[in-house]
Amino acid sequence: MSAFVTLRDLTKSFGGFSALSGVSIDIKEGEIFGYIGPNGAGKTTTMKILTGLISSFQGQVTIGGYDLTKNRNEIHKLLGYLPQSVAFQEWRTVNHALLTFGKLSGLTETQLNERIPRTLELLGLGDVRYKKISQLSGGMTQKVGLAQALLHEPKLLVLDEPLGGLDPLSRRQFKDIVLGLAAKGTTVLFSSHILSDVQDVANRIGIISHGKIKKIGTLGELKAQFTQQRTIEVLLSGSSDKWQQLSALNGVSGVTQPQQGVVLVNLEKDTQEDQAINDVVAAVAKLGIRVRGVWLLEPSLDQIYFNYISEAEN
Repeated sequence: MSAFVTLRDLTKSFGGFSALSGVSIDIKEGEIFGYIGPNGAGKTTTMKILTGLISSFQGQVTIGGYDLTKNRNEIHKLLGYLPQSVAFQEWRTVNHALLTFGKLSGLTETQLNERIPRTLELLGLGDVRYKKISQLSGGMTQKVGLAQALLHEPKLLVLDEPLGGLDPLSRRQFKDIVLGLAAKGTTVLFSSHILSDVQDVANRIGIISHGKIKKIGTLGELKAQFTQQRTIEVLLSGSSDKWQQLSALNGVSGVTQPQQGVVLVNLEKDTQEDQAINDVVAAVAKLGIRVRGVWLLEPSLDQIYFNYISEAEN
């Protein structure tokens, strides 16, 4: 599948500060691309360039086959944007605010009368349509921001920290909506500092630090490239000191018991994982150790993220 969004050598400086340096990303149609990095890494700058809020930059950006510098009007029709900080005039009602944004996106009165209630119902906001923005909670205001981004049914949805201020239930609903949109062909670029949310929905993940891309891949690919300590966890069903004998197995660098009932078997660098698990299972059976489970611990997205960010800092 060809890329719907292409960034090539994207570079942007503010005075003497390099916000982006040679950023290149391809995002496929219908893909959810999670964009993560520390504050000031370049995530928001990237999104502001894509949405036209920053017009001066070096490099090339194409969206839906259109060159950003030559076809801004066409790209504007394709794009929905939820900024990190949603700002509405608080005296407006939700309906009035959405009418205004919808007209700016080129929607007709007939389209708006049909899409506003449908979009609000999708987001669980049907009962606040005629309430003033000032009467809404921060989480509800964030949802109204998403509603304005969705009204014109964009092909590309750009979400900058979209889950801020949402309670756990609303976050789950939000993620389900994003997954549903992607299933229907909408391309999604979103950033979040809540890495578990990225892990829940992203097809691929890009890690950026100091304006440079450190790694791009699926979660599985990022895990496969993660080279820190590999560990087998053994969950005991009773107390036993015999677990210490597992340190004598080939390919094992050490064995620890961080808490009662949990044994961690650390593997040497070149140890084959499947063979090591088989050896551990055979050993605990021979030693008469009763266990509830044996499995290879996989690195979390948090561990992968902090590893690459630490490398960049050093």
